[in-house]
Amino acid sequence: MTVRLVVVSHSAKIADGAAELAAQMAPDVLILPAGGTDDGRIGTSLEKVMAALEQAAGDGVVVLTDLGSAVMTAESAAEFAAGPESVLLADAPLVEGLVAAAVAAQTGADAAAVKDAAEAVYRPPVHPAEAEHVHQQPPDATGDFELVNQAGMHARPAAKIAGGLSGMDADVTVNGADGASMTELMMLAAGKGTVLHVEASGPDAAKAVGYLERLVSSGFGEP
Repeated sequence: MTVRLVVVSHSAKIADGAAELAAQMAPDVLILPAGGTDDGRIGTSLEKVMAALEQAAGDGVVVLTDLGSAVMTAESAAEFAAGPESVLLADAPLVEGLVAAAVAAQTGADAAAVKDAAEAVYRPPVHPAEAEHVHQQPPDATGDFELVNQAGMHARPAAKIAGGLSGMDADVTVNGADGASMTELMMLAAGKGTVLHVEASGPDAAKAVGYLERLVSSGFGEP
């Protein structure tokens, strides 16, 4: 059973739209929107969020929110949930965080790893000068892979890379960008034909490079 996701927004349209977008990248993940008030106004509804958490109940639920009061509503709903310890709130931007979380859940990651995948897109990029000091030792595994999909490194490929790597015990860079950060990967603006240089260190280094090789060579499942 995959981790389930709940989207709490002040707007029903935003919650529905974000869930629809993420579902395109994670068809096997249950993503439940809980947006707006019970009477269709802008705001949040404790009852809506509680109902979504009840429907999502299982091995793990990760909740993403938009604005401050949505966080408070989600926290209150989690306290009333049948298994509050299985409900995790992610501190992440709603859309990017949800997409990254959905992709991580699709790969079978547990709730903690799904939450971390969502929050990874919020972390600021590492300054190049800092990176030089971090990578004093040569990487444990490397690879060079050419982008073959027509659209290159857009949101879906970036989410698949970041989501998959989030569950591995490895530090990975792709052309110098943090492989676990959807935002940094998208900022590469790498088009079709670009060669991605991958460096990985850690126990899962070879596994991570192999994962990237399969994704890139298959065109991320795109034309």
